[in-house]
Amino acid sequence: MSRVRPEKFVHVVYRTRRFDAMLRWYATVFDARVQHQDPVLAFLTYDDEHHRFAFINMAALDPAGDQIDRTGVIGVDHVAYTYATLRDLCENYAQLKELGITPYWCIHHGVTVSMYYADPDGNQMEFQVDSYASNDEANAFMRGPHFAENPIGVEYDPDELLARLRGGEDASTFLLRKIHQPVSPVRGTASHP
Repeated sequence: MSRVRPEKFVHVVYRTRRFDAMLRWYATVFDARVQHQDPVLAFLTYDDEHHRFAFINMAALDPAGDQIDRTGVIGVDHVAYTYATLRDLCENYAQLKELGITPYWCIHHGVTVSMYYADPDGNQMEFQVDSYASNDEANAFMRGPHFAENPIGVEYDPDELLARLRGGEDASTFLLRKIHQPVSPVRGTASHP
């Protein structure tokens, strides 16, 4: 089987202690609109994609922290790449696993089904597949009650999902998030052995 590659680059996520200023700046510079905002997270887009930027408010997550500019604490959290199908995402997982590369976090965000990886320097990336067939449906989900209830997502077992897909189960049975709890803790490279 030939290697499975992402279809497109989709978004970047930033950690910041200047949450409001960052939102204003990106909204102004990119003429972006807020898709979802709560005290910890914000998602913005400038086109029909459900989000092009996400921001993590480190002041809300770690109020006692005083590191405003320290690289690794503040800055790019991850970049994301979209795969054409859930099967492609899972087959890429299998190919990488055979090479000794495994994700540190597998999560169904609701708007995407995602696997997070870290390179040797600890740079994080998200490999994902969109859960909805259209951007309008994805945007509606992000503005709805289930995303507000759980904007992080629910973890899943990639080996189980791969087996189900290889066994003939239709991807549509997994793409739309049917359960919204428990909310996964946010995982990063520090939580990966």
